[in-house]
Amino acid sequence: MSAPTVQLSIVIPVYNEELNLPTLFARLYPVLDALGRSYEIIFTNDGSHDRSMALLAAQHAARPDVTRVIDFNSNYGQHMAIMAAFERVRGDIIVTLDADLQNPPEEIPKLLEKIDAGHDYVGGFRLNRQDSFFRTYASKLINFAREKMTSIEMTDQGCMLRAYRRPIIEAIVRSGAINTFIPALAYSFSGNPAEVGVKHEERHAGVSNYSLYMLIRLNFDLITGFSLAPLQIFTMFAMLCAAGSFALVLILAYLRLFRHDDTNGVFTLFGILFFLISVTMVGIGLIGEYIGRTYQVVRARQRYHVREVLEAKGS
Repeated sequence: MSAPTVQLSIVIPVYNEELNLPTLFARLYPVLDALGRSYEIIFTNDGSHDRSMALLAAQHAARPDVTRVIDFNSNYGQHMAIMAAFERVRGDIIVTLDADLQNPPEEIPKLLEKIDAGHDYVGGFRLNRQDSFFRTYASKLINFAREKMTSIEMTDQGCMLRAYRRPIIEAIVRSGAINTFIPALAYSFSGNPAEVGVKHEERHAGVSNYSLYMLIRLNFDLITGFSLAPLQIFTMFAMLCAAGSFALVLILAYLRLFRHDDTNGVFTLFGILFFLISVTMVGIGLIGEYIGRTYQVVRARQRYHVREVLEAKGS
């Protein structure tokens, strides 16, 4: 990372957001112009299949002084889109923002006030969420599980409107993290974190790019990336299962030898066997998750491929 040359960098990952980008441009630039700070906006086009890249290129042509665009050749995910921008930011303060306008750009000054007050990492949490009932309460459940299994204290881990001091971003880039959750990683590096409530709006257009499957994967990455609790919980559960199964075998043996009662004994043993096999399979999968993380790090494969970077000449 080069030395900071502007006061503020805004990082926005973009994936199939052609319906939201015009409104985002119309709302974001006036907010930043009114701050009285030098700034840049880095958009990362994460392999969009719609006209998102064309709109980003047109916006760069209209505001080349403050707009930069990173174009991926394929879809590598939000984490890599943000990391690619982090490796190129020039600001002393970095703010991440989604392109779907659910976190209004007008809320950025709230985070900057906290940063100016001396905090090195400020996380937003959504007030009066406009998501569906299922998604809202699923998020609360996941936040609860993460709080109990890790040392990461975040009110709302799903809010991407966050601000970071440059040393935090530099630490994230140096970590070389592949699948970990950026806000949680930033929290682990922060010496003086803070949170602030931000407005939440309905999605302006289109549908969420995060399916239930992707959200589950994201949160599994978060928990396994910052804690050994899943392995420890599984080990304790397996010990309890083993103890219960052993006790049941003793009971069945007693009934067979001393009471001559072999009713359903075979089926009970099969039930115990199938249960223990399923527990074993869960354990193998859990161990494989941690081994897979290690493999991804040691193989040192290129994490993403940039097709093109649009920025002003000489910058």
